[in-house]
Amino acid sequence: MSELLSRTTVSALAPELRPLVDPAELRTRVVHFGLGAFHRAHQAVYTERAAALSGEPWGITAVAPRSVQTARALREQDCLYSLTERRPDGNRCRVVGSVVDALAMGPDAEKVDALLTDPAVTVVTLTVTEKGYQRSPFSPVIERLATGLAARMRAGAPPVSVVSCDNMADNGAVLKAVLRDFVQDCDWPDRSMVLDRMAEAVAFPATVVDRIVPATSEADRAGALDALGLEDALPVTGEPYRQWVLEDSFAGPRPPWERDGALLVPDVTPYQLTKLRLLNGSHSALACLGMAAGLDTIAETMASDWGERLVRALCAEVSPTLPAGGPDPLSYADDLVVRFRNPAMRHLLRQIGTDGPLKVRERWLPALRELRGRGADTTVLELALAAWALPTQEPIPALLRSVGAADLADDDSLTAAVTDRLPALRAGRIEI
Repeated sequence: MSELLSRTTVSALAPELRPLVDPAELRTRVVHFGLGAFHRAHQAVYTERAAALSGEPWGITAVAPRSVQTARALREQDCLYSLTERRPDGNRCRVVGSVVDALAMGPDAEKVDALLTDPAVTVVTLTVTEKGYQRSPFSPVIERLATGLAARMRAGAPPVSVVSCDNMADNGAVLKAVLRDFVQDCDWPDRSMVLDRMAEAVAFPATVVDRIVPATSEADRAGALDALGLEDALPVTGEPYRQWVLEDSFAGPRPPWERDGALLVPDVTPYQLTKLRLLNGSHSALACLGMAAGLDTIAETMASDWGERLVRALCAEVSPTLPAGGPDPLSYADDLVVRFRNPAMRHLLRQIGTDGPLKVRERWLPALRELRGRGADTTVLELALAAWALPTQEPIPALLRSVGAADLADDDSLTAAVTDRLPALRAGRIEI
């Protein structure tokens, strides 16, 4: 049986497999809520590189909101884990060392609260999915975070930045509002002081995060074992590409993430809309059309004679709806083609196609509405809508009404154009 990954066993690995930092030289300066794969493949990597490049001891204590087992498993291997980049020319694996402790939010509540009031901790990050921002009743994460921040305000600790890394529009503002709502609903006699102090000493920068991180499989665990010769209970994998855009409005010290390529900008909205309408929009279009053509994965759609044309055509059609100040749409489309072609990333179309109505409402309809209002061409979005409608057997106007788009349902020329696309799709033909 192989030895377990740990600070002792990692020292025997080849240099290119070891962490970029010595975890023993780090200390907790970031608290992160959410111990899932995305954080470990994204923010933890940026933080490790920032610490390595700056020589500053930016360590992370990660808090698992629900899974005591995950926190325990990570602690058993000294909070080390492997990250494998799935590359077309072969996988690359190494150990990440920026996480210095792992806690379970319930059993370790006192430790979590102590960290939230620790003057050395100046950044709190979250990847708890949209459900973690629940208001009624408040989610356990919001309750724990609000209670900890209130204690920090009472203690007069230094300012802190609370950074949502979840895929929500205006995620910083959403997090700020739900935390303030929690405090407002409390019967604390000093809640007014807490709110006033939070307004001065807590920042909520908006962010955009991007990296495709599949769920870890048994094959991934076996691959990590082969690469390291050590047992890793919590490996993660991801595509080579990663992006992090942050609103430059922090309240205190933070890791110098820009040293590893993160972007600090005055307004993340142009980047957010570019990701939503170009990346997410084309991802959903590829999924719907790929399933209509009998394909299984994104890479298969990109290997077809229409996949790249679809991505580039959709980006060209939608890019006039994007605000200035974001990435160049043509370069962004180039990146998407490379990312989606990667045969090492097995993106199942049926997984991408889940939650179709919600995704259609967010990813396609605002751009479609704006383009129709200008009298601009919308042929690619019409094709995508037809592919989405194909399996439902529902009339196009009824489908549009079901996603809250009565105005588009009443656009007779639009619904006719979408309906006209259906016969070719039923025959498995993708005509762009």
